[in-house]
Amino acid sequence: MHLTDPNQLPPSWGKDSRDQNERQFLAGPRSRLRELWRAFRIFGEFIKGFRALHFLPPCVTVFGSARFGEDNRWYKLAREVSAGIAREGFTIMTGGGPGIMEAANRGARDVGGLSVGCNITLPHEQKHNPYLDRFVEFRYFFVRKVMLVKYSHAFVVMPGGFGTMDELFEAATLIQTGKIQDFPLVLMGVDYWRPMLEFLRTSMVGERTIAATDLDRILVTDDVAEAVAYVKAGAMRHLGGRIRARKANVLLGESTPKRG
Repeated sequence: MHLTDPNQLPPSWGKDSRDQNERQFLAGPRSRLRELWRAFRIFGEFIKGFRALHFLPPCVTVFGSARFGEDNRWYKLAREVSAGIAREGFTIMTGGGPGIMEAANRGARDVGGLSVGCNITLPHEQKHNPYLDRFVEFRYFFVRKVMLVKYSHAFVVMPGGFGTMDELFEAATLIQTGKIQDFPLVLMGVDYWRPMLEFLRTSMVGERTIAATDLDRILVTDDVAEAVAYVKAGAMRHLGGRIRARKANVLLGESTPKRG
């Protein structure tokens, strides 16, 4: 059963990457030599991300749709909550693109906070936004996802589409399974998330595919102050009450990001 008529799909559906590496990687086995070369390229992507992001002060990652303009209520809310988090000394990290990502980076810039993006090479929606103090561009979605999680001490999820859902449930699964220990996970936009949360409570908890306590790990709110306080309290438990960046070694070509 099709949820929509395939002939009526919007032009933006099924966007392709400019770089074909990930598509080819996921298309099945290739020659041993080509697979080895691909592994080296993936390793290089990880090293690039590690070098660019290692010296950031602790980050909070904001997820959300690339399709909202600055007049949209969710864009405004993302900008506001990100500004509040940045005031507490956290770096705001996003996927680096427009929409909610732009709003979050812009909110950090509004209050003199550090703003970072992990971009992906897509022809539509993913040109990096102008409010970044540092950005890294990746060929592979899965490398980018690792970076957005690895350097974050909390997650704020704004309304979004398939990509946002993927990031939300990735974070929730990592917390549920203890791969990351009880990091704050905040959903902003009570009205937007209500139908999904009802499904989780009635179908998933009802069928025991998740536990009710799994939902207790998620704060759902429209209150910026509540979200900021929740993020700060949870992140500080892991940071020992201090926000600081690692010291870069200029002899190794390392640098500490500067606020724009």
